[in-house]
Amino acid sequence: MRILVVDDMVSMRHVMLHMLRSLGHTDIDEAADGLQALNLLNKKRYDLVLTDFHMPRMDGKQLLKSIRGSKNLADLPVLMISCEDEKKQIQAIITSDVTDFILKPFSLQTLERKIEHIEQLCNPNIHIV
Repeated sequence: MRILVVDDMVSMRHVMLHMLRSLGHTDIDEAADGLQALNLLNKKRYDLVLTDFHMPRMDGKQLLKSIRGSKNLADLPVLMISCEDEKKQIQAIITSDVTDFILKPFSLQTLERKIEHIEQLCNPNIHIV
């Protein structure tokens, strides 16, 4: 699975990269914001995007809108990650076209469950044991 991790905080990207690698994912790229992510998405094929919600230049919501508005990327699974603490904002994220959502801070097990859930949604013939 080719994964793109998008977060403006270098430390958070490194945490997510470490978590993903410990789950066996090795084909991972990273971007510092939505604009850089879109550039990569237009050059390479990805199976999953993990993106922060709050970022400069282009945030996660704008990135998601660009992905869903693209003929080539519209079906790409997007896992939104946020430290948002306002209930109304969280509900807006969850009810948007995002594939799934994680609230920071999160555990390795939570990330693993979310990725498994997305794999099941995208590949219903795969049975995860």
